[in-house]
Amino acid sequence: MSARLLARAPIGLLPIAVLIGIWQAVALSGLAPPALLPRPALVFARVLEQLGQPEFLLHAAATLRRLFAGFVVALVLGVALGLAAGVNRRVDAVVRPLVRILAPIPKIALYPALILTLGFDDAPKIVLVAADSFFPILLATLQGARAVEPKLVWAARAAGTSAAASIYKVVLPATLPAILTGCRIGLVVSCIVVFLAEMISSTDGLGWVLVNAARRFQTVDMFVPLIAISVLGLALNLGLSAIRARLLVGFPEEA
Repeated sequence: MSARLLARAPIGLLPIAVLIGIWQAVALSGLAPPALLPRPALVFARVLEQLGQPEFLLHAAATLRRLFAGFVVALVLGVALGLAAGVNRRVDAVVRPLVRILAPIPKIALYPALILTLGFDDAPKIVLVAADSFFPILLATLQGARAVEPKLVWAARAAGTSAAASIYKVVLPATLPAILTGCRIGLVVSCIVVFLAEMISSTDGLGWVLVNAARRFQTVDMFVPLIAISVLGLALNLGLSAIRARLLVGFPEEA
């Protein structure tokens, strides 16, 4: 992590501290009964307790497994199709209308059909994560590839580089900043979608933990998976920022 990111960390923590302060004030004021809104100290103590429980860690691992499986599928397909559409007008003419039609559709609406088709195991959750995170990666890659200076490709071709090799050696490196931006958006979407899918239909995972706690009216335990998925998203975002800093030395850092 760069010194600049470390310097900005206290500023980034300020809104979180304000949010926790408001939570504490509302809990102490009596506006919401403790049975519905427990104090932050109780919730965070429960989070620390759960982190030492193997069963909870297994649920977190199940969520991570589905998230990464779907995200990798979306990454491979999104980058491949985005590069192809970015360098080939005919592919672009086919891809863009499909994106305009399919991207606005809330993919969670397709989840019942995925369950009926693929069953109740991991497959429908992975497909749902892949479908939702695919479009941010595809669109970012497509826009990045279209922005590459054509003269760079012409120069590579003139030097004897084949058309396929020029995509790998010229277009892909130049598109990498846009791809990583799409990945950042796709990771956030993946966290949300996998959590929702586990809430709807699952026997494990952080989403299931929340639903199970709600059925038992255990409000403190309901907040634990919410905090866990938030911390997970933050950790993934920091990891992606570290990868970006290593791959794109000299590029301006994202906010």
